[in-house]
Amino acid sequence: MNCKYFGTCASCTLYDKTYDEQLNYKIQREKKRFENFTNIEFDIIKSSEKNFRNRAEFRVWWEKDENSKKDILSFAMNDFNKDILKIDSCSIVSSDISNLMPKLLIELEKDMLLSFRLFAIEFLNSSTHDMLVTLIYHKKLESDWCELAKKIENKLNIKIIGRSRKQKIILSDDFINETLTIENQEFKFAYEENGFTQPNTNVNIQMIEWVLKNTKSSTKDLCELYCGGGNFTIPLSKKFNKVLATEISKTSIKSALRNCKLNNIENIEFIRMSAEEFVEALAEKRPFNRLKNINLKAYDFNTIFMDPPRSGLDDTTRNLAKEFENVIYISCNPETLHRDLQELVKTHKIVKFALFDQFAFTEHIESGVILKKIEN
Repeated sequence: MNCKYFGTCASCTLYDKTYDEQLNYKIQREKKRFENFTNIEFDIIKSSEKNFRNRAEFRVWWEKDENSKKDILSFAMNDFNKDILKIDSCSIVSSDISNLMPKLLIELEKDMLLSFRLFAIEFLNSSTHDMLVTLIYHKKLESDWCELAKKIENKLNIKIIGRSRKQKIILSDDFINETLTIENQEFKFAYEENGFTQPNTNVNIQMIEWVLKNTKSSTKDLCELYCGGGNFTIPLSKKFNKVLATEISKTSIKSALRNCKLNNIENIEFIRMSAEEFVEALAEKRPFNRLKNINLKAYDFNTIFMDPPRSGLDDTTRNLAKEFENVIYISCNPETLHRDLQELVKTHKIVKFALFDQFAFTEHIESGVILKKIEN
């Protein structure tokens, strides 16, 4: 892929390498990082070279045209000096987002009520071509804004949300519908605005399939921490008798419950609590009202699945993981993964290791590790 903003837009930092060169650079870097733990061959999940991001956010730069007195809008990113760089295209976003970007600006420029003090635009897109656009303003949005924005929504066949300080206006829906085909089976998801979703749909599908491929079906139960909206939880529920999944975000729990209903899945219980609280609950250190209808002792766990934030695991969660026969760890930060593995390899052996290139043309790469408890 070649982009006319390579070298100026700070979003893509590995612009000076071909895709294969940058991927090899990241592979060798991570093999070196983890060589003290394992020398097994890494599984590599590649990204498409362009149009791979189904979620994106852009600043909006607006200037007054002296002749027409109208606002002229541009999308904007930071350059490498952290200054504003006006752009008219982006090669890494999905084709749906790429095609919509110029059309949306044309509509927003037609009226000052739509363009004035517009600060940023967020896009959330599904592989089924559902599109949610969030317009973020530094002003209060009134009913006349709603009327104009609704016309754009209908004309461009998109869903629009308006946001400003302490204000969120939903014109139709605040979610998009997605269908993922995973191991020849369809799974339905509703992705909510302002909730976490994987940005690279094709890599996400391959991540889930990698986990499923390397997870044996069991009559026992699965414990999942940091479950989000059920991205991994729902497909994994087919492999286990029961699943108990935790997540701190109210938005994510709401989304996960909706996604269970969409897929007619009844063997998952979701708990809104942090990983640290869940460890306390298992150890019966203190009671939680959120668990009043859940009997933790009824679960027979043999596998724990963890997909933590960039900060990785805390001490109590690492110690909890050591008690499970099988550990599946998806990481978005190889530095904290390396730190956590220093403890986990004392009780477990790494049997699978994968790299997932969610963010092509950047330094970032995600990892997946499967560990099995060492027999005494």
